[in-house]
Amino acid sequence: MGWGSQANLYSCHVNIEYQGGFQSEPGIAVETIVSKIQKEMNEMRDMPIDSSSAETIVSRYSAFLADILGLIESLQTTGNPQENSEIRAVHPLAGRKQQSDEPAKFFLIEEIRKYVRIKPNRLGKQNFMGANGTFTSIGHACFAMKKDIEEYMDYDVGEICKDDWKLAQKLMVHGCDPLPRRRCFARAPQLYSKPFPINESMWKLPDNRNVRWSQYRCKNFTCLASNTTRKGFFKCADCFNLSDHELPRWIKQVISDPEMNLTADFLIPEVLNIKLGEIRIGLDFSVGTGTFAARMREFNVTIVSATINLGAPFNEMIALRGLVPLYLTINQRLPFFDNTLDLLHTTRFLDGWIDFVLLDFILYDWDRVLRPGGLLWIDSFFCLKEDLDDYLEAFKMLSYRRHKWIVVPKLDKDDREVFFSAVLEKPPRPFR
Repeated sequence: MGWGSQANLYSCHVNIEYQGGFQSEPGIAVETIVSKIQKEMNEMRDMPIDSSSAETIVSRYSAFLADILGLIESLQTTGNPQENSEIRAVHPLAGRKQQSDEPAKFFLIEEIRKYVRIKPNRLGKQNFMGANGTFTSIGHACFAMKKDIEEYMDYDVGEICKDDWKLAQKLMVHGCDPLPRRRCFARAPQLYSKPFPINESMWKLPDNRNVRWSQYRCKNFTCLASNTTRKGFFKCADCFNLSDHELPRWIKQVISDPEMNLTADFLIPEVLNIKLGEIRIGLDFSVGTGTFAARMREFNVTIVSATINLGAPFNEMIALRGLVPLYLTINQRLPFFDNTLDLLHTTRFLDGWIDFVLLDFILYDWDRVLRPGGLLWIDSFFCLKEDLDDYLEAFKMLSYRRHKWIVVPKLDKDDREVFFSAVLEKPPRPFR
């Protein structure tokens, strides 16, 4: 029997099963399976077969079979009421009247439906983490951004993802965070060249070929480092100017008005001397290109730099300098365990735009990850003068020991705004 007759026979067999036995959500899953198989068979009939295309065919059909198996597994889970009842009993959000796959029913794109469904362990027992299944999570705002998240999850399994990082960041910033995982390959620069050696990369603009520029106004690092071009962003607009703007930061005092001798900046050596030899690891939650981490590295302190790509490839720049970027929004709980970091530094990120209640949640989370005796370095927080007391109360609420604390006017805002900087030490709390 030839391939064409086998395909037609199998197609008829699947269609008979579909018409006779499945309804509701299982019926949708079977219809999807049938549609995918028929489409693949039609394309296969027209595909030329030769030895040079064998690797491509193997790769394609491995992804195709994985997709079909995933659909069949989701169908099995839906059709087994005993298994579903076990999962509902384990998951705290799955009550008596709530089906375990209820979030999946909200979406139309099959990939996100498969992702959010509870996945029972294959052996039917608890795994080493003490759970009977895997409960993949997405941000609650994903449900309010249904059209965008479905566009993000509409792709071909095993193929190259769309160039949609900007859509992904939009979802994250608006609360659809964490994003669901995807089963496609992230796009990479077409002509990626090896990064510069670590002794060169810290203070040298990277190779332009190592970034995808399609979603940015600037199309190279020279444009980003220039002071004359419109770059498409304003936060940290000079951060790519490594030689002039970035080189002296946190090492030399730069005062815009020498006559007033006012600055909100503290230098790294004076901060590290507060806890001499104790600061080893930390987090920089800022908008920047990793210069704080680069300077701290010179003092044998390892810093992870958390930022997003606000109009420029900040994460790529940090990584190409040889530092560790953490792609993270302010919406998310920090991915560190309690009492583990020696230092938490922030600049140009938490400013007078932030809601007071949100600031409370953030500061309590930062307190959680700082160890007793760890330092919280608030670097040039600016706000309106009339809001200053309210913001200062939020920081005083922590009951940290003050090592440095200064408020100075922001000179470019007609005395309406001020800078606040502080270095605070987390106290031990042995009786709480």
